[in-house]
Amino acid sequence: MKKLAIAAAILIMVCVGASSVAAMSHGDAKVRIFWTGSGLLGPFSILDVLPTYPKDQDRQVMMPVVMFIIDHPKGLVVFDTGNNVAISDGNCKSHWNSWICDALQPSQTREEVIDRQLEKVGYSVGDVKIVITSHSHLDHIGNIEMFPDAIHVIQKKELYQAWWPEKFQRGGAHVMADYDDARDFIYFELDGDYDLFGDGSVIVISTPGHTLGHQSVKVQLADTGTVLLTQDAVWVEENLEGYPAGLNYSILDYNKSIQRIKMLRDIENAQLWLGHSMKQHEEMAEKWYQ
Repeated sequence: MKKLAIAAAILIMVCVGASSVAAMSHGDAKVRIFWTGSGLLGPFSILDVLPTYPKDQDRQVMMPVVMFIIDHPKGLVVFDTGNNVAISDGNCKSHWNSWICDALQPSQTREEVIDRQLEKVGYSVGDVKIVITSHSHLDHIGNIEMFPDAIHVIQKKELYQAWWPEKFQRGGAHVMADYDDARDFIYFELDGDYDLFGDGSVIVISTPGHTLGHQSVKVQLADTGTVLLTQDAVWVEENLEGYPAGLNYSILDYNKSIQRIKMLRDIENAQLWLGHSMKQHEEMAEKWYQ
């Protein structure tokens, strides 16, 4: 029995050691994220963004359109592709409906579009292996057609939502011209969470509510730690304080996703990188994190 106990102890030590080596190897691989964006939306009243926010605290706000470039040893990943290139440099009404241009007031230069953002950090669209799309709204899926050779990771429900949006969403939040030439792309259609590379470093997290199939991404970084790229599951800090965003497919699912994100934050000591936080964007954008 003593020999068995000793053997078991050795086996445990070997397994723990192997795990540590794997963790070190993962750290040495230097998975890293570049935080960038494709311009700004606004200004508009915070009450337009958060309808239940106290009226006596109304103020004008700007919102960045956030995108991420994830450099992983197994391939380059883009998380969201921002506003369509056509709306750059004041040409919004050439691609979006006039009323949505007037409502969102996008400001995007040609240099802020995802292809140029990739070039800025030494890559091209052809280097991108995987495009993860958080959801199919105009400021997140706008340049998907720039990546015909990538694998496109999206929740199956969201892909169907994109092809068949409800009437009230057509021509507004969904702009079919963003992706009408992308029907024959390669789609990896998910139904829930997914470990993208099988090593725990990049995990797609299902966070429905804002849209039918919204998804976020959790990334393990050697130096920075665990980060959760929420995109529109959490627009701004006030969403975490009980003020829901004003545009949601299901407020019930939205609140469940908010609670799940808070649990991930608290249990894993994760940083939340929010989808439209001007404060975070000003402090953290245009930098590599590893």
